[in-house]
Amino acid sequence: ALGSQATPIVCDVTHVDAVVSAVGRITSLFGVAPDILVNNAGAFALASVDTVEPAAFDSVIETNVSAPLRFVRAFLPEMRMRGTGHVVTIGSIADRAVFPGNAAYAASKHAVRALHEVLRLETRASGIRATLISPGPVDTALWDAIDPDNRAGFTPRSMMLRPRAVAESVLYALTQPGDVN
Repeated sequence: ALGSQATPIVCDVTHVDAVVSAVGRITSLFGVAPDILVNNAGAFALASVDTVEPAAFDSVIETNVSAPLRFVRAFLPEMRMRGTGHVVTIGSIADRAVFPGNAAYAASKHAVRALHEVLRLETRASGIRATLISPGPVDTALWDAIDPDNRAGFTPRSMMLRPRAVAESVLYALTQPGDVN
């Protein structure tokens, strides 16, 4: 059954060597590329276009765009060879709507959505599925430093999605027939 076992592999997705190591650990543990890849790591830097630090911008792009690409590149060839696999990308409402002070995050989520759409088109009719899930704000530790309850224009944490709701949407997508997009 889905989710019956898990093997945690800790990886700082912003470091190429760490991703290479994690990919190696995954393939050595299981002998093959995973059937399911969920790209879910995310970084959020709250800053306007004129105040975002280039290093912070680069870090958000690295986490939200480059890291998912690295994992897809690592596992997609074997998925293609098998003719099966499912890549799930966790996007954000920010992949289709922008908000003030969201320069790096919105840019990264628009980019990962575009990357995902290219993947979806390139894997069409290959047996590999690609699903993009783009939730609104989710009550995670990402918000701790931002304190949205005390900032105008932010969704209070009590009104945010719970992580379980996003996990259930991923499970729903994974369990649908192949013709469901």
